[in-house]
Amino acid sequence: MRRHLVRATLALLTALPALAQGAAPLRVVASFSLLADMVRQVGGDRVTVSALVGPGADAHVFQPTPAQASQVGQAQLVVTNGLGYEGWLPRLLRSAGYRGPQVVAARGIEPLPATPGHGHGGHGRDAHGHTDPHAWQSVPHAMVYVKNIADGLCAADPAGCADYRAGAARYSAELKALDAEIRAAWAPIPAPRRLVITAHAAYAYYGAAYGVRFLAPQGVSTDSEASARGVAQLVRQIRQQGIRALFIENIADPRLIEQIARETGVRPAGRLYADALTEADGPAPSYVALMRANTRALTQAVDGP
Repeated sequence: MRRHLVRATLALLTALPALAQGAAPLRVVASFSLLADMVRQVGGDRVTVSALVGPGADAHVFQPTPAQASQVGQAQLVVTNGLGYEGWLPRLLRSAGYRGPQVVAARGIEPLPATPGHGHGGHGRDAHGHTDPHAWQSVPHAMVYVKNIADGLCAADPAGCADYRAGAARYSAELKALDAEIRAAWAPIPAPRRLVITAHAAYAYYGAAYGVRFLAPQGVSTDSEASARGVAQLVRQIRQQGIRALFIENIADPRLIEQIARETGVRPAGRLYADALTEADGPAPSYVALMRANTRALTQAVDGP
């Protein structure tokens, strides 16, 4: 009898890893596509991740649907950016009845003040108040995101913590190499040439990390308004300083940049990706690909003929 009991116990212990592997993945909801990608990189097969604001969509003007509220209500972990980026989130969590754990990916990062942009005058408004939420545009900050995400996954699924730590270590090494790659790309370009015009003020963290000055007709939100006086001032500065790096963005209305291009004779140098990934077949389907695509476009524009 005892021998049979020992055998049964040993069989159960042997089967435990397989049972664990067959367990349902942790259900994670991320606020927008960049965060969803980071969670997948850290969590691997142990998580299933959905983004409320998907590829190519603008979180600044996002309006949650009842289906998305239901999705949040069934989540086991919610991951957000913080820094005032998701102004719609508290109401969504209330309507979903979500009381589970949350990860604020930007926790611990010293935020930059919101820059109103050249075109953001007295008649404009900024949905984010006084803080710039786009901290992920600095790769060293993205490494902080990864640590916070790994901590949150470990807390929500302690059995998978070793896997999450391993995923975070692998991904952090990739990000460290990416950071060095971006710095090397900018190294040969003189500081006075590192001037860029974008649609909205989403790149201050990139500028602070890599020594680039960004100017924008809109503030940190695409929902902010550009003043005619500010746009005229920006046009004069482009002409006076010979700025040639002018970009539209994947989530911003291109008409304002097109207007500036007409008035200055400077053709847009391409498209940047600030707040959203592209679909899988696009040029920025992951955070790493997004930062590479932006850096390649920016350095080519400011260092061109």
